Amino acid sequence: MAEETNPVEKQFSIQKIYTKDMSFETPNSPKVFTGKWEPTVDFNLGTQVAPLEDSMYEVTLMVTITVKNEDATAYLVEVNQAGIFSLAGFTDAEMGPMVGSFCPNILFPYAREAISDLVTKGGFPQMILAPVNFDALYSQHLQQAQQTPGSDAIN
Repeated sequence: MAEETNPVEKQFSIQKIYTKDMSFETPNSPKVFTGKWEPTVDFNLGTQVAPLEDSMYEVTLMVTITVKNEDATAYLVEVNQAGIFSLAGFTDAEMGPMVGSFCPNILFPYAREAISDLVTKGGFPQMILAPVNFDALYSQHLQQAQQTPGSDAIN
């Protein structure tokens, strides 16, 4: 009787979620508080993945928001929200979406809360970030990486 090989069971767990870095600047205060408030918002989002030991990965979600009012910077907020995740039993093809989409999706609510708190404490109207479709962003990243020779796409 032939032995059946059991596939390796997939295991995912969150080991730690933490704020790695945060910054809030209001370079034009107090003048920014005296004019009419008609802001424009520039939103940038990025991720970074660092393998650790024993199937552990640090995933960092980097969010930068620059708000301008009348062509002057009202505020700049940056939050790097990180997590240590244990990922075992996933194929190489599955690891990319896990660290490129699934983990950032877990981190985003923490970054959104930190940004909202910083902006409110800075004296500005509450900044509530809309949900982000990390699956779509990851797919877009893969498409761009396939079009760029020598890119470092996470597959």
